[in-house]
Amino acid sequence: MRLSLGIFVAAGMMSLAAARADDLSEAAGHYTIDPASEINFNVGQVGGGGISGKFPDFTGSMDLDAHDLGHSRVAFVLKPASLTTGQDRIDGFLRSSAVFDASEYPDVVFRSASVERTGTDTARIVGAITARGITYKATFDAHLDRKSGRALSFTVTGQVPRLPFGMGIGVPIYDNMVAFNMTLVAKRG
Repeated sequence: MRLSLGIFVAAGMMSLAAARADDLSEAAGHYTIDPASEINFNVGQVGGGGISGKFPDFTGSMDLDAHDLGHSRVAFVLKPASLTTGQDRIDGFLRSSAVFDASEYPDVVFRSASVERTGTDTARIVGAITARGITYKATFDAHLDRKSGRALSFTVTGQVPRLPFGMGIGVPIYDNMVAFNMTLVAKRG
């Protein structure tokens, strides 16, 4: 779940990076991630199924550098205490010291290190996620879905391993990798 913060941040950077070259000067600036955005996650299970949920409480921002995309920055803070799967027992377990330890570590933080354009409307965002006091590299792919006035909409995906953060409980029955699928809206200002 701390990994989802990293994915969220990476997604923000990727979608900005995906803006077309001729649109970059128009898109340059500081953006805040709209709280109506969605950060969804899934941890697969042997034989199918798994655990799916979302993180409704987060903050995020990005600064798009139109002249050098590599100097753009993305930052996110995800609140693991807000995670929801629709099942109270599972929510409590994931928030507990066995997984996120949300009472001891209330934030999962992602900061980008680089943004690389991979296509006319796609980018790869590489950075670091800090969860449970442990920092680990994370990579996300972003697709710019829409540019409208002072807002950018994008889809961000990626996978983050649980084991490096000490969240490996249930492996191998549950996957080590947490898959993230985010729909983000970034607003200038």
